[in-house]
Amino acid sequence: AALKAQLDNRLFGQHLAKDVVLKAVLGFSNNPSPKKPLMLSLHGWAGTGKNYLSQILAEQVHPAGLRSKFVHLFLATLHFPHHDQVKLYKEQLQNWIRGNVSACPSSVFIFDEMDKMHPGVIDAIKPFLDYYEEVDGVSYRKAIFIFLSNAGGDLINKAALDFWSSGKRREDIQLKDLEPLLSVGVFNNKNSGLWHSSIIDRNLIDYFVPFLPLEQRHVKMCVRAEMTARGYAVDEKIVEAVADEMTYFPKEQKIYSDKGCKTVQAKLDIHEDL
Repeated sequence: AALKAQLDNRLFGQHLAKDVVLKAVLGFSNNPSPKKPLMLSLHGWAGTGKNYLSQILAEQVHPAGLRSKFVHLFLATLHFPHHDQVKLYKEQLQNWIRGNVSACPSSVFIFDEMDKMHPGVIDAIKPFLDYYEEVDGVSYRKAIFIFLSNAGGDLINKAALDFWSSGKRREDIQLKDLEPLLSVGVFNNKNSGLWHSSIIDRNLIDYFVPFLPLEQRHVKMCVRAEMTARGYAVDEKIVEAVADEMTYFPKEQKIYSDKGCKTVQAKLDIHEDL
């Protein structure tokens, strides 16, 4: 219930992601003996809410969220920057995960910028994601692994635009419309850390979660939420002004925000004096 309330109040325009993650986490947490860790792969353009959702989810498992010593965030460009160090990264990653799950079985691991990770690095964690009771005396079945990636964003955007063009409601887009596209697209994307990955090959990702491009009405929701978070009264003139300053695509119709809600905070700073 707490997770649902947080998603409803803080994540906008993502009916699919909310629904899938809520069901996945509920099923996983209610299962006294899961057969494998929960593995979610979140896909979509920047600013659509992937980071946000992973933070909300981490907070529900460990109240301190990203500040918890049981929640671990890896950034591909920061933690795995060099192509010639892939072998070392794989060893370090295995040791890190083994040590942390030994200390806390319900550890949460978030891998951001999967589209910038060198292919092969992430396959190091495959043994921990598989259907094993234990690996070297450690059970990984209560852990949660989350991948965040811009890869597949173009496929999602095209599907959303096709729905819009054919006069269908955004809320009618279902997981089955996008998940097969995503798993194949990401597996075959050479600019993705999951390119030809054994993790996909072995069907170890429980859900490919699509994040749809955000419309202007969703950007306005983000502005209102940010104003409320700062303790301001919501001023619709400022909401309009910030939303109008964002850029939208396609060029002719201007339906979707180029950056999602990414720059809302910065743009609101400019209007603070109002």
